[in-house]
Amino acid sequence: MLRLLQLKEPAKTAWKTTRQKLRYGDDSPLWGASSGSKLRHAADGVVVEQTLEPWPEQTTVSFDEEEDQTEFPEGGLHAYLALLGSFMGLLPVWGVTNSLGALEGYIATHQLASSSSSGVSWIFSIYLTLFSSSCVLTGAYFDRNGGFVPLCLGSLVFVGGLLATANCTTLWQFILSFSVVTGLATGALTTPLIGCIATWFSRKRAMATSIATIGGSLGGIVFPLMLKSLYGGVGFSWAMRILAFVCLGCLSFACIFARVNESTKPVTTDFHSLSQKTRYYFLGSFQLSYFKDLKYLLTTAAFSLAENSIMGTNTFIASYAMARGNSEGQAFTMITVSNAVQILGRYIPGYISDKYAGRFNTVVLMSLLTGVLNLVLLLPFGGNSKVLWTYMVLYGFTSGSVMSLTAVCVAQISRTRDFGKRYSTSYLLSAVMTLPIIPVCGVLIGRGTIAEYDRFIVFTSVLILIGSASYFAARYLCVGFRWCKF
Repeated sequence: MLRLLQLKEPAKTAWKTTRQKLRYGDDSPLWGASSGSKLRHAADGVVVEQTLEPWPEQTTVSFDEEEDQTEFPEGGLHAYLALLGSFMGLLPVWGVTNSLGALEGYIATHQLASSSSSGVSWIFSIYLTLFSSSCVLTGAYFDRNGGFVPLCLGSLVFVGGLLATANCTTLWQFILSFSVVTGLATGALTTPLIGCIATWFSRKRAMATSIATIGGSLGGIVFPLMLKSLYGGVGFSWAMRILAFVCLGCLSFACIFARVNESTKPVTTDFHSLSQKTRYYFLGSFQLSYFKDLKYLLTTAAFSLAENSIMGTNTFIASYAMARGNSEGQAFTMITVSNAVQILGRYIPGYISDKYAGRFNTVVLMSLLTGVLNLVLLLPFGGNSKVLWTYMVLYGFTSGSVMSLTAVCVAQISRTRDFGKRYSTSYLLSAVMTLPIIPVCGVLIGRGTIAEYDRFIVFTSVLILIGSASYFAARYLCVGFRWCKF
C-alpha cells in the first residue's frame, strides 16, 4: 500500500513535486511525487512523506544524495564579491563574443575584403567551436580545486590572443591567433566564472547568474563603440591592443574575487601517481556517460541549438544591416543597442524564473519568442529601418535571456559538486554543432544578396525553434505536462 502523508498548511502553499516511477513489491509500477519528498521503509511497503512548501519554491529533480541547502549562503560579503568577480570576468570574455559582429563587419571589408563570406565565417566558426569544446579543459579541475589557477592561466592566454590578433592581415593569421588562442582561453575561463556562482547560490541561482552574465552584455555595449571609435582614430592594430589591456584589467579583478564556496567542494584524497592525476583532470573532464541521461542530453541539445542560432545571428547581423542599406556606423550602433537591451533580458527573466515561473518554463518561452521574431519581423520587414531597429531591441531582450538561463538549466538537473564537469561536458555537443553551423551560415549568405540572407534567417530561426522544443521535452521528462514552477 502506498500511503501519502499530507500535512495541513495554509491555502497559499503549493505542492513541490516531480513525477518519479517508484518500484514496489513485485516490481509493479507505481507513480508518486518525488522532488522534495523523503523516502522511508515501513512494514507494509514504501512510504512517501511529501512536504508542502510555499509557492514560489523551485521544483527540482531529486538525486540519490540530497544536497545540504545550508551550504549555499544565498548572499553575504563573500558571495557578492564572487558574483562581482564573475561579472568582471565575463565582461571581457563574453563581451568579445558579443562583439563578433563588430569585428567581422570590419575585417570583412578591410583586411579580408578579397575573401568570401564563407571564408571569413571560418574564423568565427572555429573560435566558437573551440570556445565550446575548451570548457571541458577546466571542468574537472574546477570541481576539485576551484577556479583560481585556470582563471590566471586563461587570462594570460586570452589577452595574448587579442594582442596577436592586432597584427593579423591574412585569413590563416586570424584563425591561428583569434580563433585558436582566444577561443581556447574563452572556454577555459567560462567554466570557473560561471561555476563559482553555483557554489554560493541555489534558490537565487538564476538571478545571480543573470547578473553575472550582464557583464557580457556590458562588454557587448562598450567594445563595439570603443572599436568603432578606435578603428578610425588609431587603426585596427592599436584598437585591438587597447582592447586587450582593458580585458587584462577586468580579468585581474576576476582572478582575485571569483572564488568558490569552500563548503561545497567534495571531500578528496591525494593522487597516488602522476598518471592517476592526469587521467582525472583530462579524461575526467570528458564525461560522455552524462549523455545517457535523456534529460541532460535534451537540455544540452537545446542550448547548443539555441546558442548557435544566436551566435550565428550576432556574427552576421552587422553585415546584414549594411546589405539593407545602413551605414557601417549605424550597423555597429544597432549591435550596441541590442547588447544594451540584453542587460534587461538577462536580469528580468532571471528574476522571474527564480521568483515565479521557473527556469525551464522561462527559457522555453524566450527561445520560442526569439525564433518567432526572426520569422515575423526580420525576414519579411528587415529592409524597413524602423522595423529593423525594433527587431534589434526585442531580439536583444529575448536572446539575452536564453543565453543567461543556459547554465542554470544545467545546474537544476545536476548536483553542485558535479556542475563543473556537467556544464563543461555539455559544451562538447555545442562544439560539434558549432563547427559546421557558422560556415553553413556563411555559405547560405554567399555573395550577400537579400535572398541569400533570407535563407540564412530561416536557417537560424529553425535552429532555435528546435532548441525550444528540446527544452520543452527535457521539462516534460522532469515534471510532465502539468503546469508548475520548473
